[in-house]
Amino acid sequence: MNLEAHLAPYAARSTASRGRRFSEDSPGSRTEFQRDRDRIIHSTAFRRLEYKTQVFVNHEGDLFRTRLTHSIEVAQIARSIARNLRLNEDLIEAISLAHDLGHTPFGHAGQDALNACMKNHGGFEHNLQSLRVVDALEERYGAFDGLNLMFETREGILKHCSLPNAKKLGDIGQRFIDKKQPTLEAQVANLADEIAYNNHDIDDGLRSGLLTQAQLDEIDFYARHHREVGAAYPGISGRRAIHETIRRMINALIVDLIQASQQRIQQAELKTVDDVRNAPALITFSEPMQAEAASLKRFLRDNLYQHYQVNRMTSKARRIIGELFNAFMGEPKLLPPDYQVAAAEVAQQARKVADYVAGMTDRYAMREHRRLFVVDEI
Repeated sequence: MNLEAHLAPYAARSTASRGRRFSEDSPGSRTEFQRDRDRIIHSTAFRRLEYKTQVFVNHEGDLFRTRLTHSIEVAQIARSIARNLRLNEDLIEAISLAHDLGHTPFGHAGQDALNACMKNHGGFEHNLQSLRVVDALEERYGAFDGLNLMFETREGILKHCSLPNAKKLGDIGQRFIDKKQPTLEAQVANLADEIAYNNHDIDDGLRSGLLTQAQLDEIDFYARHHREVGAAYPGISGRRAIHETIRRMINALIVDLIQASQQRIQQAELKTVDDVRNAPALITFSEPMQAEAASLKRFLRDNLYQHYQVNRMTSKARRIIGELFNAFMGEPKLLPPDYQVAAAEVAQQARKVADYVAGMTDRYAMREHRRLFVVDEI
């Protein structure tokens, strides 16, 4: 039975993949991309996402999104888009679920702090760290390190990469050097990520009280859908009105993305995945919707991500990450044995410290910080 027979000719097929780094027997009842998805879901790094920050740190409330819930929401949006474009849903789901595996505790604040700590040792990029997790850091199989994922899954995980790092990665980094595109599946996962965090950060911002309806009603895209909800359900208010508004916004973005992308795909006259790689980016919003999405991002940056209460936690996060890194570099014997480098190789030890810190959940990082710096903690 051909499980990929329904796909468009330019969709990625596991039977035509560039394969795995280490040869394995066929999975039999699953496609290779289904196997990738399953390996990601069962990984340690995936479970840790439950206690890693999206915007609000875990202890700030039980109902805010985490990296785990965000990744699941990205996968749901991406699969909806994929089905309409006849792309490979299993590959898209694998990429979506894995795209944040390398994220640090405390969200982007943690990443920025760890990158600053690693400035003299190659820096830190969370997309590159996600690839490092699936290629090397997961320890589940006897025959190889990592999860031994398919090339196309790994390619989709690495959605951004600096040129110096791309040159060290061989075939997986070559597209950044050649300025070529990844599969359409990778492009969809990237835009689904944007749709998910823009809209769900609005939801969390309202839930937290850091954003208000009055502020959001100044954003035309939000206000338009909010008015539609009021017209459809007179007297509706509270959480119900917010959910109705946000689901309409998500739907509008998805429908626009599908229609605009279908038009570009038809114009490009694609026949193969290689045609996709040689074309410009084809999974994009229409120009009017790009402007709407940009206005949402600007609003969130100015009113939520830079809110003074978020900045307070951001400041704490930077201090925790920086002090943990410096403590472990100053005295590597404070680290678990697996993270200690035998030879006095500073860059290698720094990368091991970065792996250890990046793998922490928010609450574990705070606990480790107390153990190291609070006298009465054990």
